[in-house]
Amino acid sequence: MSSEPTAGNPAGSPPTYVLEFEKPIAKMEQEIQRLEGLQGGSGRDYADVIAGIRGQLQTALRQSYANLTPWENVLVARHPRRPLTRDYIHLLTKDFCELHGDKLFGDDKAIVCGFARMAGHRVMIIGHQKGRETREKIEVNFGCAHPEGYRKAIQKMQFAAKFRVPIVCLVDTPGAYPGVGAEERGISRAIAVSLMEMSRLPTPVVAVVIGEGGSGGALGIAVADQVAVMQHSYYSVISPEGCAAILWKSAEQAPRAAEALRLAPQDLKRLELIDAVIAEPLGGAHRDPETAAKNVEAWVGKALRDLRRLKTETLLRRRADRLRKLGSAFIETPPTEPAPPAKVRTRRTRTASAARE
Repeated sequence: MSSEPTAGNPAGSPPTYVLEFEKPIAKMEQEIQRLEGLQGGSGRDYADVIAGIRGQLQTALRQSYANLTPWENVLVARHPRRPLTRDYIHLLTKDFCELHGDKLFGDDKAIVCGFARMAGHRVMIIGHQKGRETREKIEVNFGCAHPEGYRKAIQKMQFAAKFRVPIVCLVDTPGAYPGVGAEERGISRAIAVSLMEMSRLPTPVVAVVIGEGGSGGALGIAVADQVAVMQHSYYSVISPEGCAAILWKSAEQAPRAAEALRLAPQDLKRLELIDAVIAEPLGGAHRDPETAAKNVEAWVGKALRDLRRLKTETLLRRRADRLRKLGSAFIETPPTEPAPPAKVRTRRTRTASAARE
């Protein structure tokens, strides 16, 4: 993999950051670019050759992304070129008006909040921002929010609920910020309050996991009436590396942990932990952000139309029922008990038989 991805990656061009399983695909994309450059410079016609390579490229993409392991899916969710919350805001919304601060400590830039028009609705957007370049990543703590970020989010949600404006949450974080300062300012309480308040907001709430959905940091803005996960995102109680470090004392076991955690969208849907899986363009959202954004918009628009028809009492009752049923589809197979030892029939001794006679 290249060490430092560039800022731009137009749709159709080879990604500047290449995952291990994408290397054969990247070579084909580079060859197409090389031939197109030769064709433009020399005037020779390579159209047939390029068309043949493009066909092979589509087949390779389809095969690779149809057979991703859970760990490879995690790597795609973390791709540096993957669209972030501010990218979706730019692609999907109009009249975005950002709101800042938690009215107590400060403004956490890892959480973005603001009113906007999206999918035909006036909404409040709440989302994690992970950052693109190194400077921005440091500024937003790599998408790991502090307590003030969750306090800001819930305050803006309550403000939106006051006017029954629907809330759209875009989840993309490896987890809440684990530093000493966050602990001192009550990160666990901030997330717990967010969970409680979101469960009773008198307005429709939908959440979309657009990249990483890690632990309580993700859940802190994902208590919703409907939750969707994008096709190459993940949603988990812990990161694969964290799980591997606990269970096997080595982060190198992360692929094994990803398999055990059942964090892929298909597993989440089967276990009824989410309501929908949003399709991504072939090769992942990082190859075609515009199409990915349109798919998110279509799901959000339909979900909000359905939810806005409900009375507030019905909305809250259904949300409570949904939360109570989480995990009901999970069946743990009990360990098989060893079979009882077979009874051994002993022969009667001749002495005992003789005594009876």
